[in-house]
Amino acid sequence: MGSKPLKTAVVVTAEFEAIWPYVADHLRQELGGDSAVQTVRVPAGQDTPLPELITAPAQVERLIALGIDLGETELDALPALVEVVASLGYQEPPGLAPAAAARGIRLVTHESEGFWGQSVAEFALGLTIAALRRIPQRHHQLIAGPDPWQYPAEQYADDPRFSSGTVQGKRVRIVGAGNVASRYAAFTHALGADVAAWDPYAAEPAFDRAGSRREHFLDRLIEDAEIFAPMVPLTDGTRGLVDADLLRRLPSGCLVVLATRAAVVDVAELRRRVTADELSLAADVFDVEPLPPHDPLIGRDNVVHTPHLAGRTKEANLRWATMLLDRFSDHR
Repeated sequence: MGSKPLKTAVVVTAEFEAIWPYVADHLRQELGGDSAVQTVRVPAGQDTPLPELITAPAQVERLIALGIDLGETELDALPALVEVVASLGYQEPPGLAPAAAARGIRLVTHESEGFWGQSVAEFALGLTIAALRRIPQRHHQLIAGPDPWQYPAEQYADDPRFSSGTVQGKRVRIVGAGNVASRYAAFTHALGADVAAWDPYAAEPAFDRAGSRREHFLDRLIEDAEIFAPMVPLTDGTRGLVDADLLRRLPSGCLVVLATRAAVVDVAELRRRVTADELSLAADVFDVEPLPPHDPLIGRDNVVHTPHLAGRTKEANLRWATMLLDRFSDHR
């Protein structure tokens, strides 16, 4: 703990809290509550300049601005500022880093997206099981009428054209060995799957801890896949990493699980194979979001889809705040 806590203001927009509803309050509580932290909630659509929202802005030593675009004007209005946090949801405001550096203000950011690793990996496992057992399809059939209750004809729910049944015994092939991918590998390994992963940047222990075999060649990884999960973050180096040629070589009937970013694969080729009933798909992320109501992927018997919410848990919110707190100069 530092010798004296910094005078802190948390300013959060309604738009930010619609996505991350627990972050601001958790930060405030961990930093000492209302007596130590000034908390300002900005209603949707309000455009009052930030310095006018804060009581005694000249005394604020740490600013946590959530959903607010900060720049030189705002920093200059806070002359005592020592540390600043600014998040627009997934990135800091453009130009903030050089502006803070020029004024000797420490910019605090997340070092990784580990805050939602567990939530996304668990969701991906849920998508996998839902697709293998066709749970959403049976749910919709039951809403439509009593036919699914017919014994014994309707009780076998698997579709033999695609990977189905249990995770146990399946050949799970994963692109990536990071926060999400390693957890997903460990989950499926624990359920009895044969797991292999490709990630040229990960150290050997990342594979050993997850119970996966390291594959050194991406083209070999997909040769016998029954469940294929590209689980790398989207960067310039990973965009389109799983190209059309690799997708064409996936075995017929393979289940593709997408839970990080769709653009790491050639979505056009994936769409072609899924709509041709050559692959099944369990996806939380898509090339077009939101999906148009009449998108060919919606309502298909070989597709399980959710609206990009894998990381949206209370636990991910709290972890978002905790990882930030760990980087503050006066907090342990």
